[in-house]
Amino acid sequence: MGVIQKMSESIKRGIRSWLNVTPAQPYAIQIQEVMDFELTAIRNRIWYRGDSNELEQMYMQNPEWADKYKFWASRCTPGLEMRKIHTGLPGLIVRVLASVVLSDMNDFEFNDKEAHKKLWEEIAKDNKFHKKIEKAVKEALYIGDGAFKISIDTEVSAYPILEWCPGERIEIVKKHERLHEVIFKTAYKANGKQYVLNERYGYGYITNELYLEGEKVDLKSIEATMELEDCTFDKSVILAVPFQIYESAKYEGRGGSVFDGKLDAFDAFDESWSQWMDAIRKGRAKEYIPENLIPKDPKNGDLLKPNPFDNAFIKAKSTFSENGESSIDVKQPAIPHDSYMATYCTALDLCLQGIISPSTLGIDVKKLDNAEAQREKEKTTLYTRNAIIEALQESLPELVQASINAYNLTNKSALEEVNVTIPFGEYANPSFESQVETVAKGKQGGIMSIEASVEELYGDSKDDEWKKEEIARLKAEQGIAEVAEPGVNMTAGSFNV
Repeated sequence: MGVIQKMSESIKRGIRSWLNVTPAQPYAIQIQEVMDFELTAIRNRIWYRGDSNELEQMYMQNPEWADKYKFWASRCTPGLEMRKIHTGLPGLIVRVLASVVLSDMNDFEFNDKEAHKKLWEEIAKDNKFHKKIEKAVKEALYIGDGAFKISIDTEVSAYPILEWCPGERIEIVKKHERLHEVIFKTAYKANGKQYVLNERYGYGYITNELYLEGEKVDLKSIEATMELEDCTFDKSVILAVPFQIYESAKYEGRGGSVFDGKLDAFDAFDESWSQWMDAIRKGRAKEYIPENLIPKDPKNGDLLKPNPFDNAFIKAKSTFSENGESSIDVKQPAIPHDSYMATYCTALDLCLQGIISPSTLGIDVKKLDNAEAQREKEKTTLYTRNAIIEALQESLPELVQASINAYNLTNKSALEEVNVTIPFGEYANPSFESQVETVAKGKQGGIMSIEASVEELYGDSKDDEWKKEEIARLKAEQGIAEVAEPGVNMTAGSFNV
């Protein structure tokens, strides 16, 4: 027993020794940041503009790390130049998404006062608000964020002036993850130098700072800022409203672009299309014509140049070849269209995944899809559309309230709380015929009431009063009578009808 006990203790000690884990040594991973937010915004703007010349110049000037191997940064070997083609897909995605959302935006609904609605309609008309919100949605999609600036200049307009500033021209300062102030940057060129005006919009104040090469200078240094003055007002009001749709995974506190993670796919898509077109250009039919078959000028005997339109030649009877045969050979290389099409479709899918469906853009890469399959594909567009609508419904009420309060500050009126909702219509909903068929099956199956059928069929297209009347009409036509509920006389202890 003593020997066995000693062996058991030895095994335990061995296990204890084996389970001793040395903690991992901490180490740092150093990653060099290639671009800041402003340079990233400029790059996204160039992709949105869709000019192939600008794209090539941009990537040629920044051949660092992985960018130097991209299609737009590559240089052709002298004598083997190829045509670089930009498809314009990034700009098309942004424009279609903005159109899909804003086309269904209905009139603003004010819950409190009719005066608020009339005042906002005047402000929106004076500022051409629909054009501004269209620009704001587009730039928030491809840049990441931006902000509305509310200015007051009675010499220009009696109403507050709404200005949209994209993300590369603003800075957002937060405290405890809450908005503290928005800095609007405006560049001015004067005296052969570039000045930058920083307008700090915070709660209850607006301050102006002028910078030259990073150093703060007097506002009176240039004529454009000479008359600017700081102002203060109620600390509950801020005359700046930031707007973003997604959050950036790279820059803390800033908005994310719809192009994030997709630029490599756009670059590959341009390369696949350019390669396809280059193959078609090099694969043109070539005619090899014997010299004795080329028509000659009857005056001097020189060879006639072929007509580029009909290219007609007359075959001569005599021949000078050894085998006694003269023929025109037409040769054209085989172009693998199926392989190029597969590459094109795969690259296109990578560009659109998680953003928008091909059918929304009018692209039909699958010729056999029926209407139901097309609607299923529209769900990707619906998810992106919902994200944009959610951002608008969060920011636009703040913009409306800030605009109305700015008007009240100008006219020295009391500040007000404005309750406004931004309604949007439905998108890619089934046709009315298919809805009637579906609702009829549910009603006949006994799983839907008349009230549920009317609500599902008409939704927000009809008001509550009309739907109540429609329910009453349907019940009357179907012979369903509404009987008053019997009452009970509790005092007498009897039942009365």
